[in-house]
Amino acid sequence: MIKVNVSKQSNYPVSSVKVRKFLKNFFKKKGITSDAEVSVAIVGAEKMLSVGKKYLGDKELHNVLSFTPEESSAEFVYPPDAVIHLGEIIICYPQVFEEAKKENKLIEQKFLELVEHGALHLMGEHHQ
Repeated sequence: MIKVNVSKQSNYPVSSVKVRKFLKNFFKKKGITSDAEVSVAIVGAEKMLSVGKKYLGDKELHNVLSFTPEESSAEFVYPPDAVIHLGEIIICYPQVFEEAKKENKLIEQKFLELVEHGALHLMGEHHQ
């Protein structure tokens, strides 16, 4: 079973239920059917800038960032269980809103595109 943890600021109208369902289906289609866990954090611009600066050393406002456990905290050791810890996807809601408006898309559609993009990164697919 795939477990999806979603944390968000209360003022961002994102359905945690839809995010969980989307990611569970996504990973299932990708062949991840054993016990696995992924976290999704929906944050504001200030927090995303802080994360980008801390982990990437830049001042660019990213729409999505994802980190495998090895990338985010090399010192943390997970307990010896059978769960695959896939990592964390961080989405900047204000960026989602702006990009959806610019691309003439529904906010939910753009949001889920970025969730998928982050999930692909967790699976090792990267772009230039």
